[in-house]
Amino acid sequence: MTTLGEMILVVDDDPYIQEALGDRLESLGYRVARASNGKQALELIDHQDPQMVFLDIEMPGMKGLDVLREIRAREKDFPVVMITAYGSIDLAVEAMKEGAYDFVPKPFKPSHIALVVEKAMERQRLRREKEVLSEEVDKRYRLVPGSSAKFNAAISGAKKAAGSKSTILLLGESGSGKELFARAIHNWSERKDRPFIAINCVGLSKELLESELFGYEKGAFTGASQLKRGKIEIGNGGTVFLDEIGDISEELQAKLLRFLQEREFERVGGTQLIRVDVRIIAATNRNLEASVKEGRFREDLFYRINVVPIVLPPLRGRKEDVPALAQFFMQRFSDESKKNFTEVSQEALEALIGYDWPGNVRELANVIERAVVLGQPPTIQIEDLSPGIVAPEAEFSNRSTPQSYHESIDEYRREVIVNALAQAKGNRAAAARSLGLQRSYLLRLMKTFHIS
Repeated sequence: MTTLGEMILVVDDDPYIQEALGDRLESLGYRVARASNGKQALELIDHQDPQMVFLDIEMPGMKGLDVLREIRAREKDFPVVMITAYGSIDLAVEAMKEGAYDFVPKPFKPSHIALVVEKAMERQRLRREKEVLSEEVDKRYRLVPGSSAKFNAAISGAKKAAGSKSTILLLGESGSGKELFARAIHNWSERKDRPFIAINCVGLSKELLESELFGYEKGAFTGASQLKRGKIEIGNGGTVFLDEIGDISEELQAKLLRFLQEREFERVGGTQLIRVDVRIIAATNRNLEASVKEGRFREDLFYRINVVPIVLPPLRGRKEDVPALAQFFMQRFSDESKKNFTEVSQEALEALIGYDWPGNVRELANVIERAVVLGQPPTIQIEDLSPGIVAPEAEFSNRSTPQSYHESIDEYRREVIVNALAQAKGNRAAAARSLGLQRSYLLRLMKTFHIS
């Protein structure tokens, strides 16, 4: 499929080749520019920026290979197809080593030209799409802003650690942005062009998480109809992020420890050792030192992952960052929803700063997204914010009849649990993590307070 406006440059000192090849390309729907020598070709490239070039390898004066080298020196990434005569195949091979996309021999067949152009243009379109998607991913997952001393200390430590191969442990409450930090560390490192693989260790059984991490061989268990590579193997050369590592089982802790020590593992049901080069970033909202003392987390694994610990401060401890964060999320969600919000009102901003943010940055993002969806541009007003943000104590202050101390405490506990479940969209394991509770204990509280 030809895109309107795509232009191809034909460079050849033979007018017949110029005309024949140009006519063929125009019949395929492309615009064609023509040059008779290398100097003219480079001038056209500088001023017209073609999407593809057909370049004669044998020309008087500036040879095709010299033109190709000049194109690459100018960091042009469009495909260059060399036009070769009989006896110049060796030069064509050399041109391929210099960065040419392909070559076509004289005399060329119209059907061959069409195929070469189609494949080259499709490759360019896929490359452009990948670049656009990559930019969108970077924009979506770039590190949210902050200017507080605690936040800047975390960033400084992360940037220093990014250049090393050491394992990093991110410590922080649920919603404090641990995955964003992990992605930022990956992007600051030499591995940024390799895979970033995120694995959430919560909510998966020991068997499922093991196969997710290490993969499995065909026939390893019922349903294993074919070999599957694990995330650690897929991430070879890049970064593997293990979120909520404090929740993995003791058996899997042992296998993970062996991998961190040896950088090798076996797939489930396999006997062959597989070596990989990955940077491990782990994260948890648990107190791992307490878990070690209680016997729920291996001490040797803790020391293995705690090489470079980085503490992410909760949002309530860096309220000065709330305005910049609110602006950041307002812009993001405005772009996504095609709404032209430009500011947060002073009244709304004061309400945001006055709130304690138990759900941290994730909760703030949800509040701003709701405001963008329900509000009217260009300003987010206080009435666009969630009621709990605006007046979290209103329900208690407006009661007509007093309650006993224990009744008030129970009602507050119930409200805290309901809010956590709402923020976690009903996910009880996630709600328990945000509250710092065991899931089983949260379920008992839900039953006690009649929370469905």
